[in-house]
Amino acid sequence: MNIMGIVLAAGQGKRMKSKLYKVLHPVCGKPMVDHVVTALENIQASRTVVVVGHGAEAVRAYLGDRVEYALQEQQLGTGHAVLQAKDLLAAEDGLTIVIYGDTPLISDSTLEGMIKLHREKGAAATLLTAVVDDPTGYGRIIRDERGYVTQIVEQKDCNEAQRLVKETNVGTYCFDNRKLFEALALVNNDNAQNEYYITDVIGILVGQGQIVEGYVLEDEAESFGVNDRLQLSVAEQTMRERINRRHMLAGVTIIDPANTYIEADVQIGADTVLLPGTVLRGKTAIGEDCVIGPQADIADSTIGSGVTVKHSVLQEAVVGAGSSVGPYAYLRPGADLGQNVKIGDFVEIKNAKLADDVKVSHLSYVGDAVIGRNVNFGCGAITVNYDGFNKQLTEVEDDAFIGSNVNLIAPVKVGKGAYVVAGSTITHEVGDGDVAIARERQVNKPGYADKLRTKFAVKKAKK
Repeated sequence: MNIMGIVLAAGQGKRMKSKLYKVLHPVCGKPMVDHVVTALENIQASRTVVVVGHGAEAVRAYLGDRVEYALQEQQLGTGHAVLQAKDLLAAEDGLTIVIYGDTPLISDSTLEGMIKLHREKGAAATLLTAVVDDPTGYGRIIRDERGYVTQIVEQKDCNEAQRLVKETNVGTYCFDNRKLFEALALVNNDNAQNEYYITDVIGILVGQGQIVEGYVLEDEAESFGVNDRLQLSVAEQTMRERINRRHMLAGVTIIDPANTYIEADVQIGADTVLLPGTVLRGKTAIGEDCVIGPQADIADSTIGSGVTVKHSVLQEAVVGAGSSVGPYAYLRPGADLGQNVKIGDFVEIKNAKLADDVKVSHLSYVGDAVIGRNVNFGCGAITVNYDGFNKQLTEVEDDAFIGSNVNLIAPVKVGKGAYVVAGSTITHEVGDGDVAIARERQVNKPGYADKLRTKFAVKKAKK
């Protein structure tokens, strides 16, 4: 069965009070419209048309060629919005899902269930519905004795019996594609708002004797639409709880779910433990048997199995299996650590490849560098990689030792097994097995300390 999607994303979203177009506001790291498009991709939709209006260029810039676009220049109602996809889809055979771009909690399993019911019943249209305790303000779903939908009655038009109905219209639909566009041609704007409504299509189909079904949501939260910042926060919390639950059921231990933030595309292996304050963002992938946190902020990074990261920030970094990072380390984009690497406190790594068994234990900076196996960086050792105009490369080969407070002035190379003495500033290549000393010879002046103290005391007294 050919499945298509029409995502309604043309509304301005004034209640968001934001310069950012409404459907681009993120929920768990992805814009709302991305969650909806992803759900359609997951059900193998062959074509998805996003109807844009205000902020059209921003939506195009984000979604790119994942979808097709139709422009609704004037916002004349939901029916009018769907009609903008006519030139793209009207000639197609198959099913079309019509869905709002501000419903990020919708799941592909729900869409699949709605499609299954639609096909089994031979329906012309199937509505997604929700049974709620308080239906006030929502359109009521009215069914006949066979269970088919006959009407959607808005709150203001309900009679006493209809007000008691708790099944409500969610605003997501599955249509026979050709029947959808044939019915849309009959929709008029004879109403107080002078707008064309997609709900009128249901009445037209019923009037033609077509079958209209309703698929009841198992989880009412999936129907949630976002119109302001308060609703955005509710959607964020709901999705975060859903994500955390999914990972825990897959074998991840989350010590304090209320204080653990995992974005939608993050992957985590079994038996990994997340401690409080952990934030995992973007395309981060974490292996098995890791301990992450407390207070670890990791974005778009790949973490091998058996890794420990605590009180540290990682951005676009790679950390090999068995390595440890932190506390208080900063791995910037391009940091690529091999296996069993130790990155200690107040260490910063940027655009540097570190081979297996490297140790950079404390108070060091390694940037724009290639570091060989089993190299030790002493406390305070740094690569001096920027000359004010260009970044230069530092190379340290296997088994070298870099003493404390060493400055490696790039471009420079330290050979295999070489030893750079503490306090040295290295500006020339160090050969394999060499010892490099680049510091002034120590000079002691006997008894001169008392003279200095006297000099400084007199200077202070004159102030």
